[in-house]
Amino acid sequence: MTTSLTVSKHIKEALSVLDIELSAIKELIKDIEKNQSTVFDDSIECLLGCKGRVVITGIGKSGHIGSKIAATLASTGSPAFFVHPAELIHGDFGMLKPNDVMIALSFSGETEELKKVLIPIKRLGIKLLSITGNEQSTLAQNSDHALFVKVTKEACPLNLAPTASTTATLALGDAMAIALMQAKEFTAEDFAKSHPGGSLGKRLIKIKDVMREKSNIPQVGETASYYEILEEIDAKKLGFTTVISSSKKLLGTITDGDIRRAQIKYKNEASSKKANEIMSKNPKTINDDEIAVTALKIMEEYRISDIAVINKQSELIGIIDLKDLLKAGII
Repeated sequence: MTTSLTVSKHIKEALSVLDIELSAIKELIKDIEKNQSTVFDDSIECLLGCKGRVVITGIGKSGHIGSKIAATLASTGSPAFFVHPAELIHGDFGMLKPNDVMIALSFSGETEELKKVLIPIKRLGIKLLSITGNEQSTLAQNSDHALFVKVTKEACPLNLAPTASTTATLALGDAMAIALMQAKEFTAEDFAKSHPGGSLGKRLIKIKDVMREKSNIPQVGETASYYEILEEIDAKKLGFTTVISSSKKLLGTITDGDIRRAQIKYKNEASSKKANEIMSKNPKTINDDEIAVTALKIMEEYRISDIAVINKQSELIGIIDLKDLLKAGII
């Protein structure tokens, strides 16, 4: 670790803590690569085969880390929850089922509350994974798969407060969750379903969920008259209309600007022109299966406020307006 001569004592101490915790994770990486690759793979396979929930347990600081790991698993495609070991032996075993998998966290591996749940876990037939710092511990010896976090020095100057050990345990839990997520081919859309109220969830909303449909779509046939075009633009109040064929194929769009250009081009004859003579061809379109944020990018790039939504047969099925994206919270 290198520090500037001008940094304060507090900064030096903070950097020392971060350096110790970083070292703990680096050592964990080496150990996983050299000594624990097989047990890590076996643990992930065990979790992949879980037909129930992943149950995390631990006490004290390990319990807090366990809660976070459970939350990460739950949000990345693996139903999981945290339960305190003391609550397990006082009634919460009723929450567990034989097809669940339990992950127990204890750096010492000798936590009394955890030791008391080992026999009931075995009796229920629940698979037990553990993350511990003691290979010879009771917890490790009674686990189906035991992963080890070998931290020789805590960041605490007294070497008492769990710091480097909890950081490494959390990192290992995250590694397991993401490896499991990848194995399950969990997608961004799946993530959004678990976070419907979050900003990511909103940004992954599909076009089909926010587009205007049916009678809300400004549209005229290709032979619509000049005045029918004006009526449709005025009625839908979007400043334009789409032009479609008899088979609902999108042919073009007519904007207020197109109307003005027709008046300049055709002068007194403008009012006699049909939609297919006034329209702009090849308008910007988007598929209804696209995410709504893609529509926003197109609008920004081409400085437009509306996009026609089409299906795979190029049939017009909707309209997405800038106001629709704003209302959905995408902007």
